[in-house]
Amino acid sequence: MRAKASDMHSKDCVKVAVRVRPFNKRERDAGSRCIISLVSTSISIQDPRDCHNRRSFCFDYAYWSHSGFTRDQTGLFVPEEPGGRYADQHSVFQDLGVGILENALQGYNATLLAYGQTGSGKSYSMVGYGPNKGLVPKLCDRLFEAIRENQENRQCQVVDLLSRGSRTAGGLRVREELQRGFYVEGLRKIPCENALQVEQLMEQGTRTRTTAATQMNANSSRSHMLIILQLKQIFSKESITKQSNINLVDLAGSERQRSSGSEADRLKEGTAINLSLTTLGNVIRLLRFVWFALFLHVAGSISFLHIRSCSPSSALADVAVGKKVVHIPYRDSVLTKLLQSALGGNSRTVMIATLSPADICYEESLSTLRYAERAKRIQNRAVVNESPTERLVKELKAENARLLQKLSRMDQEGRRATDESKELRQLLTQNELQIRAIQTLWEQHLQEALKDWEQQYANITQERRMMQMYPYILNINEDAQLSGVVKLFIQEGEWGIGLCDSAPRSISIKGLGIQEHHAVFRNEQRRVTLTPLTGSKVIVNGNAVYETAELQHLDRLILGSNCTYLFVGYPSERGGEDWSRYDYDYFQSELAAAEGIHLSESNTGCSQTDPSLLAVFYDYIQLMPMVAEANQMSQELSKGVEFKLEIKNLALSDSRGHDLQKDIVVRVTAAGSKQVWMWSKAKFVNRKFLMEEVYQQFKAAQHEDNRVEGLLAVVLPRDKDPFWDPVEPLLLGTAHLWLQSLAFRIPLEEQLEVLGSEGTEEAILQAQLVPCTSTGLPLGEDDILIDPSEVLGRRLDFQLVLDQCCGVRWIREARNRGIQIGFRVFDCSEPLYTPAVWHNINPLLDHRVQFTSLQTSQRLLDYLQSSAVVLELWGLQEGCSVLSSSLGAVRMTAEGAFIIDLLHPSQAALSDSAELSCSVRALQQDVEELKSLNESLRKENHSLREQLNAVKNGGDGARGRSLRPSCDAEFARALKVFYHSMTSVRGQLQRLRRHRPSEESDLLGLRLFVDEQSRLLRDFSEQLEDGVSTLKQDVAAIVRRKRERSGIWS
Repeated sequence: MRAKASDMHSKDCVKVAVRVRPFNKRERDAGSRCIISLVSTSISIQDPRDCHNRRSFCFDYAYWSHSGFTRDQTGLFVPEEPGGRYADQHSVFQDLGVGILENALQGYNATLLAYGQTGSGKSYSMVGYGPNKGLVPKLCDRLFEAIRENQENRQCQVVDLLSRGSRTAGGLRVREELQRGFYVEGLRKIPCENALQVEQLMEQGTRTRTTAATQMNANSSRSHMLIILQLKQIFSKESITKQSNINLVDLAGSERQRSSGSEADRLKEGTAINLSLTTLGNVIRLLRFVWFALFLHVAGSISFLHIRSCSPSSALADVAVGKKVVHIPYRDSVLTKLLQSALGGNSRTVMIATLSPADICYEESLSTLRYAERAKRIQNRAVVNESPTERLVKELKAENARLLQKLSRMDQEGRRATDESKELRQLLTQNELQIRAIQTLWEQHLQEALKDWEQQYANITQERRMMQMYPYILNINEDAQLSGVVKLFIQEGEWGIGLCDSAPRSISIKGLGIQEHHAVFRNEQRRVTLTPLTGSKVIVNGNAVYETAELQHLDRLILGSNCTYLFVGYPSERGGEDWSRYDYDYFQSELAAAEGIHLSESNTGCSQTDPSLLAVFYDYIQLMPMVAEANQMSQELSKGVEFKLEIKNLALSDSRGHDLQKDIVVRVTAAGSKQVWMWSKAKFVNRKFLMEEVYQQFKAAQHEDNRVEGLLAVVLPRDKDPFWDPVEPLLLGTAHLWLQSLAFRIPLEEQLEVLGSEGTEEAILQAQLVPCTSTGLPLGEDDILIDPSEVLGRRLDFQLVLDQCCGVRWIREARNRGIQIGFRVFDCSEPLYTPAVWHNINPLLDHRVQFTSLQTSQRLLDYLQSSAVVLELWGLQEGCSVLSSSLGAVRMTAEGAFIIDLLHPSQAALSDSAELSCSVRALQQDVEELKSLNESLRKENHSLREQLNAVKNGGDGARGRSLRPSCDAEFARALKVFYHSMTSVRGQLQRLRRHRPSEESDLLGLRLFVDEQSRLLRDFSEQLEDGVSTLKQDVAAIVRRKRERSGIWS
């Protein structure tokens, strides 16, 4: 049950609401399940990895907008059934917006904060889209309705955060005054007469925000948006003026506050947006403690805590020692400075936290709920506001009245004008001049603002008229709220596009990778063409363009690293197409398709794509533009570092070779030193934010020095450089050596392909598995087992031999590198590594390790029959440490063999118990079968006795008794011969796969290659046919001999 809106202004606690949105397209495609449940104002979230781990929270309001809704004819989302649980935009406004408006009309400052991860529905709740208007437009509508209904003189102003002129370097400055508190210097105030003007100003602000984000190389999730509605009410009868600010805050994506996943990075994102959100969290946490401490204060000695700004560390220290002066770190970020009145100050505040209910967003949603829970404990001290200007005028008028009264008394007493009376008249004159100056300044400000508004209205009208006359390109942004707000028109003739804005026929855009003169649009005879200029990057519909291309309606353009636009043709070409499908993901999917990344490839006859592959695909297209931007920043900063996306197949590290989920990594290569790093997605995203800050510093310094682009270099110490990392060993690829032959105690010699994460051949590894004695001597043919279960409970020794690596691509690329091989067998607690080998493309390893099972268990036997040793090829670079084996927890025999299949006593007891239970069940089944056969065997016993008596020669009987075992032995020998022949066939196949023509081969060389390839194929075919033919002949001979003797024991 929701709290009533009227309760909002009864107390000054921060009210907190949470809202759960529906699944988006990514979450539906990935097969996500809902992990959030809601009952009344209580919300629960379940850990998708642990069904028993469920957290519950209680808030002032809780809205279920995940399901139970439908769209009516006007496009409005409404509950499926009257009185349903679905919370639409209207119900959210009734609870939150009405209370904010009532507080503002009473003269209180009011603040609405929207918090949540990117894409969780903050913008939809605050702004909305189409007929589903959000809190801001609905609040404006109601505000002007209240103005029209009231006869008093009220003025409403919208505070625009960005100026229409050129942006000041470093942005607008935040100042502080004793009476005003923190304020933004130079902020424009524009009067509005109706809600439509407010909506148009918001569109202009969004357009400016989009342009600024493009110039700063940042998306909207890394910026905060603050809309301030300033309401001024003049009650002429009561001679009272009330002034209140309505702060509507759309915070940056809350996932920026989290660290880089679970992986530690030596560089933290400690500045910009992450710092502001972290500081906001510190403020909320400390304010919660302050009011909790005040609540627990000893009765009878009530005293208020003095709250002042300071660092978070000193605040926590003072709280710890019990001081009454608690320092709240408002000054640590611009965001908390501007929100000081909203948090613990003069404001009545509401926070709406938006959530994704998908299991893949569990960490972010849980973090949002914890954040909101802390915020609801904050209390503010709101008071009715009086306008400083009106108060000053009132005070001046009162002082003038006192001066006039004093002068009148002096004149009545008949005194002559003394120095005192002259001074009083001068003060009176000065006060009157000051009053007129204040009133004139305000009137002048209103006139200038009205002229500016008229100019804005004319620009909007002009833009709409040009949309019906010319083609244009429309911006597409990662944030859907910022898409479609920038329109660049292509009029008749030739128009250059790029950084240059001084040319008469130029279209100015800014962004990473945009050249001074980037490309040329030509609009001739209602045909529009695009011509890239030298050195510029232009992509049309996912494909790079280097020559003139004619544009069609709804073509997709990418200029520079990631400036994305949709081309809209002449009005006659525009039909009823759905433009909404050409979103940011569509652009990136086209780029991925051009690189060979298709979702259709993962469909194996099923109508639905594997959710894990979809998740990887969306990660890939999310990182693609970020990688392009990182490469561009590296180029402009002369870092010489290249970034490349790779899809890592986790099956390469699985001992059973199962096709596990895939992962995205970023390969980082230093061009000069050839050093290579592999960064996870989280680490790369964190580093990319830091790169942006370095890039902005570079651009700011370049602008101040007025130097030519590219001549200035940013020099950072290595430990602060986001483009650099300490060198570490790099996992190049893996190979699987299957262990099945060890279950039969048959030796194995293999040539294995070491495959990289993308399936590329990194090297050929020669390896052996050698069954041996406890002293390391190889076993002979007589030790081969027919039944692998014979080894159960007995000692098993074998050696893993790594002979040589051939054609190591890692070292071929740079001779100053080295390699190591790492592996882990069965239950070895630590991986083992070969000694490092450097500077050799075909390094000789000659590494031999012996493993021993003192008492072979069923677990080990199952492992040998179904698993492989994963041999990891590690690349070493100059300056990195060599991988070493940690043998502290490894047990070894006296001969130096590693002991495996050694369970902890409790585990061994459980294993033995399970094995005994299985054995008992199997024996019971065998007993039942034997009982059923016993009767039939008795019946046959008499006939068998007669046959034995008929045998004259006793030797024949002995031969008959040994017939079946001899046949089994013959089969085993035949299979062994066939197995050895297949080993040589496998080696021939490996040689065929490695046999490739040289890149410099001419026609004669290609002919020789074809001849050699034909010879190798012929040899391979002959060896394969010989092996199969020999096996057939041996099996036929065994079967023939069995039939000849079948009369003896059939």
